[in-house]
Amino acid sequence: MKHLSLSGFQLKYIALITMVFDHIHYFFDYTGKIPIWFTMIGRLAAPLFLFTVIEGFIHTRNRKKYFLKIYVLAILMGLIQFGFYNFLHPLVRPDGFFPKNMMLSSFAILLVALQGIAWIQEKKYLKGIPTLLFPLMLPWLMLLLYLSGQDKPIFTLFINLLNYTVLPTHTSISDGGTWLLLTGIAMYLCHKNLKKEVLAFVTVSLVWVLMGIVLSRPSFQDLMFRYIEWMEIFAAPLMLCYNGQRGKGSKYLFYVFYPTHIYLLYALSVLFYR
Repeated sequence: MKHLSLSGFQLKYIALITMVFDHIHYFFDYTGKIPIWFTMIGRLAAPLFLFTVIEGFIHTRNRKKYFLKIYVLAILMGLIQFGFYNFLHPLVRPDGFFPKNMMLSSFAILLVALQGIAWIQEKKYLKGIPTLLFPLMLPWLMLLLYLSGQDKPIFTLFINLLNYTVLPTHTSISDGGTWLLLTGIAMYLCHKNLKKEVLAFVTVSLVWVLMGIVLSRPSFQDLMFRYIEWMEIFAAPLMLCYNGQRGKGSKYLFYVFYPTHIYLLYALSVLFYR
């Protein structure tokens, strides 16, 4: 049997398709008519996007431009989410639901850390060490700001705005967040060997899942149908099929498709809810 060979764009297309399944479940779960396997399939999306983002960082000709495309979109989507919490209440679905998709913020945080590691590997320690530590330590710096402004509502609102836009913290993001940051760093450190990179992904993911099991002690049924994040490890075989080629496709497709499909699905969910 011929070994399956997938380019970077092909992996990204698979991630896009599985993401749509996941988000259909995410936005229309309230109907009770979207099967759980939609979100099970969707567990493949984040790991595959993570893999392609790391590859993009490694092979891009302009890392600054690559980062800024993701970061600017993350800021815009974060601003919209901040708006839902604070001044876009008429647009919130009647059951109180609104999009909380901050995967791009997670990727932006990761890219800063990866740039720090890259500089350290180039022995540019004065730039590399602070750049790596900044995204790792930012949650605690933001916490200090929150604590210092507890009795200042306007200041707290401003810190919240920063947290959703220009200074996102990995601990405050449920869409990727700390798991994505740690997994991405581990994968990048092993990226010169595909098998080791995929093993790093599986290892960190399983450790993360085991920590969750120890802390929450879910039943077997919950593991199968509720706490299904562990199913992300099934992305590993697809990663192993990567042929090292970029492939053919539009480099702007994801940047347009990701926010567009989220707000379109949300608008439809509000329309059908009413």
